[in-house]
Amino acid sequence: MMTAPPADDDWREDCAPRRVLEIFASKWTSMILHALEARHGGTARTGVLLRSLPGISKKMLTQTLRDMEASGLVQRRVYGTVPPAVDYTLTPLGYRFVEPIALLYAWGRQNADALDAFTAQRQRADAA
Repeated sequence: MMTAPPADDDWREDCAPRRVLEIFASKWTSMILHALEARHGGTARTGVLLRSLPGISKKMLTQTLRDMEASGLVQRRVYGTVPPAVDYTLTPLGYRFVEPIALLYAWGRQNADALDAFTAQRQRADAA
């Protein structure tokens, strides 16, 4: 059965698929969401997240968490201790984005061979 091609509205700049991809454009946003849910039950302190995400700098983590807080994906809680302790918790909105991220990550694990081939091909093309 043939389906009709998508309407032009499905391709506008503010369409849902493009807005979803904006979230995934920053690898750290999806990785932080995934780490918070899969490794820390939805809540973690900054230092714990930093250790959970090899390759991220403290500055990038802080910046990404601030962006995520402003977007409503996480909630920041500051404790009145010395030194101050801060943790981040997934919001209900943040939890809604965890499912597609988990699906993508599972696909990546199941298709590591395809990702390896893709990476090798890109490296050959870049070397040419």
